Amino acid sequence: MESSPSLATLRRVPATTRSPRLGYALAAGAATLWALNGSLATFLLDDGMPAPRLAEFRAVFSFAIIAIVLGLTRPQRLGVQRRHLPRLALLGIVGLAGVNAFYFAAIKRLGVGVALTIQYLGPLLLMLWLTIVHRRALGRAIWLAAAVTIAGCFFVVKAYDPSGLNGTGLLEAAGSAFTFAIYMFASEQAGHEYAPATTLAWAFGFASLFWLVTQPPWTFPFHILDTPGRIACAAYVVVGGTLIPYVLIVTAVRHLPASRAAMIATLEPVLGALLAWPIHGQVLAPLQIAGGVVTIGAILWVQAQRTGFEAELAPAYGRKRADRATSGNDDPV
Repeated sequence: MESSPSLATLRRVPATTRSPRLGYALAAGAATLWALNGSLATFLLDDGMPAPRLAEFRAVFSFAIIAIVLGLTRPQRLGVQRRHLPRLALLGIVGLAGVNAFYFAAIKRLGVGVALTIQYLGPLLLMLWLTIVHRRALGRAIWLAAAVTIAGCFFVVKAYDPSGLNGTGLLEAAGSAFTFAIYMFASEQAGHEYAPATTLAWAFGFASLFWLVTQPPWTFPFHILDTPGRIACAAYVVVGGTLIPYVLIVTAVRHLPASRAAMIATLEPVLGALLAWPIHGQVLAPLQIAGGVVTIGAILWVQAQRTGFEAELAPAYGRKRADRATSGNDDPV
């Protein structure tokens, strides 16, 4: 759908209007909701809901809600420029659908702990992309903070006790890290051009299309959602575990570099472990508690780092980086 830039397109958020503090709070809020989602989704998975069908359920119903709300209240927000459709398709299919597909496949072979730890290598992959491809000079402090958060997650999710590793599972977990990095990078780029609701409407739309083609809706196991408790869990998975946190994280990357937002999101396994304690009776071991303290400390340290902020930002669609403009070379995509 072609639309005038004045309708749905926003100019790149200037430094004077970005609020890093707000960005950190939004990313932390998303991580909190995702953590609770993990505990509630476990009930559905344990009751027989296949993980890929749960991912499809999340995407399709999230798209339906956001498309209906925008259609009724701000239909102009559904408009995007045709030349941006491939990038939005990348965000939806590879980013949203891809990260869920790889992650759910990995946890079947490796378990949640190992798979989640490997997925959160995504921030490091994103920083490598910015350094190698876009020639950004990222500070040593941000590299160290990323390494420390991953180390903390490693202990929180007890990845040190994998009970046997599976080669295919490791490849799938690596795929989840790769697609997570793509999701964060593409979300930041889209956020420089469109409102969060516009970005998510198209991202969830492409993700839904992918799932509906690969997993036809008439084969969905609706019979599993046969009790009020299961329906309530499914409703939270869509609204509280998907739609709201994705709105928060896409809004966060309008104020923060995606690499920093992704590091804040490593709160998810820490909070997930804490929530699993009262919800599932999963008592935390001393090493897990220590890992949580280390992760939270690294996240607080990230928030204190003010230098190198601009170098971490993803380049906007079709625009030259300021530090390469003098050479006349376009920023690679």
